[in-house]
Amino acid sequence: MIPRLDAQALLAGEDKAVEAVRAGAARVGFLTLHNTPIPERQVREVIAAYRAFFQRPEADKAAVDMARTGASRGWGGARSEQVDPQANPDYKQVFDCGYEAPETGLATYAPNLWPDRPEGFRETIESYYRDACAFSLDLLGAIAGAIGEDKSYFADKFDRPMALLRGNYYPRRPDWAGDRDFGIATHTDYGCLTLLATDGTPGLEVRKRGGGWAEVTAAPGEFIVNFGEMLELWTARRVVATPHRVKGSAQDRISVPLFFNPNHDTNVAPMGSGRVIRATDHLQKRFDETYVHLKAKAV
Repeated sequence: MIPRLDAQALLAGEDKAVEAVRAGAARVGFLTLHNTPIPERQVREVIAAYRAFFQRPEADKAAVDMARTGASRGWGGARSEQVDPQANPDYKQVFDCGYEAPETGLATYAPNLWPDRPEGFRETIESYYRDACAFSLDLLGAIAGAIGEDKSYFADKFDRPMALLRGNYYPRRPDWAGDRDFGIATHTDYGCLTLLATDGTPGLEVRKRGGGWAEVTAAPGEFIVNFGEMLELWTARRVVATPHRVKGSAQDRISVPLFFNPNHDTNVAPMGSGRVIRATDHLQKRFDETYVHLKAKAV
């Protein structure tokens, strides 16, 4: 069962919430949160902004096509990603933005691409990005405490985060779709913590430990949280990354994940192992394996 937690109780360190997040992180890899610092109104505004962008003419979206860059910034059309090499490329559209530090020369800090329309799009998305990053860092502090680390362990490792905010547009599942066609195929997230807002439409499925799939939903204003490969590695599997997918249905769907990842030079090798694995190396490798335009560049 995926735990449903009161976020304010968790951040306040209430015993019941801390025990639930420990179990969710170690056994399930997913949580849902309500009573968060991010208001429902703001989430609905963000979802509406992404929907308005995805409804723009193809030429408008192509002006910020990430395929023209060497990074994950801007719009990606249908089949621009392939998270599972055994499945067909995913048939969703995406829009990505993140922390900018172009002077580093790292693709994980590339400049953002912003469309001219819809009006106010950039301001809405940037405001949400700041608030979602702040909330995610607080959540990581609570999770650190729950697994026996100091709550401040992560605090100084996210001041230049490789945090990527994405708007996903999943169209209705087409009649021609077969067994290898997905909105997004089975995968685990690559980074640390994913804070996911949705429009409330079902679609996300989580693989159960005993086999099979469990649907997980959250109304606008509530959040789904899951953990990625980087945090599983970093915590020596005290936090687990769980496979999930979106097959698609008769309804279209908007979801907004924040992939919250640390500074590029953070050592994410298992705590106390003496090894060194830079966060940027782990993340860029996984991006290169997923984005179709980056796969082509690597060949």
